[in-house]
Parts: sequence; structure tokens; C-alpha cells
Amino acid sequence: MIFSEGISKVRAYAIAGGVNGDGDANQLAGAAVVKWQSIYDDKLHQVYVNGKFAGVTAGCAQREIIAALPMSVKAAVKIEVFAVNRENANIDYSETINTKVQSARIKIEFAKTNRLPIDGNASIYFQGEKLNQESIKIYNEFRKGFGLNGFGRSDFGFEGSGAIGLGRGNFGVGEFGFDADKFTWRSGQLETGTYKFDVSISDGRGNQSELSETDIMTVTAPARPAERVKLEMFDKQKGQLTLKVF
Repeated sequence: MIFSEGISKVRAYAIAGGVNGDGDANQLAGAAVVKWQSIYDDKLHQVYVNGKFAGVTAGCAQREIIAALPMSVKAAVKIEVFAVNRENANIDYSETINTKVQSARIKIEFAKTNRLPIDGNASIYFQGEKLNQESIKIYNEFRKGFGLNGFGRSDFGFEGSGAIGLGRGNFGVGEFGFDADKFTWRSGQLETGTYKFDVSISDGRGNQSELSETDIMTVTAPARPAERVKLEMFDKQKGQLTLKVF
């Protein structure tokens, strides 16, 4: 169980990797000190970055932690802090909090069923142009087991529980078990607009499927976060401060 009420003033401070001759700091990209205030003195605190578990405090009185941040500066970063009981300190609650982060990336996924070639490759196209420079393998390397190999050959039976996909989904509803492993491809940062992609599958003998179209997807690019703020001028008569955002 996690607690969010009673936690306030969450702040992130970039870590300086050095100082230039003019006094400006070189920020160390990818890390920041996260600080907050909390009413909980008997609980530990977890930090989530864009909905992903980023770390947990070592003591109940600790109110800051160094967290890894995404390297991209094209989208704002969402940082959340939750209080947890000691026994739950290392439990990842990412699916529970279900943070919605605005992104300009698109995800394409489909189940890897036995209808696809074992040595297959996937290619993603947009307006006739191939987006992936290298072939995308459909099947990852995973251990064989019950239902994937013949009796007496390699792993068989219970050892097959190490295969990807076992337990994903619900029995009798959609894909379940070994064939529930999903193929996933994510695009780079896209501009605001509507997109429709094509997917083609090929095997090791050179056979290639016809292009399959995805649904039309709408992308709204998030606002680019400010890199720095400069004091432009101050009007004493009006009491007006003008800032310039870069």
C-alpha cells in the first residue's frame, strides 16, 4: 500500500558536473537530487520518474534521493513521491499508480504466435520509407519447455516456466502462456499529427508478407521544457519583472 496525501513540495535539482570560467554550471545529464516534505515519520519513501520506480529511501527521516532521469530533453519529466511501509519498500507499484505521461512516441505491438516464422524479422514503414535500419527479430532467445519442444529434447515440462509470456493474460481470454509474448516496437519522437504505419514480416528464406496497416494514430507532442531562465528586465515603476525562457 502506498500513501500520497501528506507529501508536498516535491522538487528536483540538476546535479552539476562542473563549473565554467564564467560561473555557469555544467549540468550532469541524466541525474537529479529529488527533495520533498512529508508528514510520515514511520515510513519509507519511493520515487517514481515518468511512472517508473526510480528508488527508495534508506531511512524514515530521509527526504531526498538521487534519481536517474531520461536523457531526452524534448519532453517534461514527471516525478512523484509516495510513502510506503517498510515491508513494502522494494515493491514496484508502477502499475498501481498508472501515471499518464504525455509522449510523442508511438508503440506498435502484436502477439508472437505460432503463425509467425521462428526466424522471422519485422520491418516498420511510414509513407513507404523503412524506419528500422536493422532487422527486428520477432522471437527472442528464451528457454524451451512444455509445448515448445518435443519430449526428450532440451528442456521440457516444468522447466518451461522460464519462458517469456507464461502467465501473461487470462486463461481463455486472448493469448495465454508461451505464445503470449509480445513483439513491441517504439518510434522516436514525432511531431504533432496523425500517423499510420505499415508492418511487414519476412523469414530466413527471403519470403515477405504483404504490408499490414496499423490504425490511424494521433500524436500530440508535449511542450518542450525550459532549459534555463534569464532575467530580462525589471520595471520599478510598474513593479513588473520580465523573464526570458530558453
